[in-house]
Amino acid sequence: MLGWALTFLVVALIAAALGFGGIAGASAGIAKILFFIFIVLFVVAMIARALKGRPPV
Repeated sequence: MLGWALTFLVVALIAAALGFGGIAGASAGIAKILFFIFIVLFVVAMIARALKGRPPV
């Protein structure tokens, strides 16, 4: 998921450099959403791992 967020970020940067503001804004928005979903899932996975008795890595 983090890879997809980075991909949309790169697309947004390239689109912004070429002057495509709408595509750049949409791609940046998608990248932000995917990044926050990744962070939430990462935290949930670390909490679940800690509750199972294994220390977080």
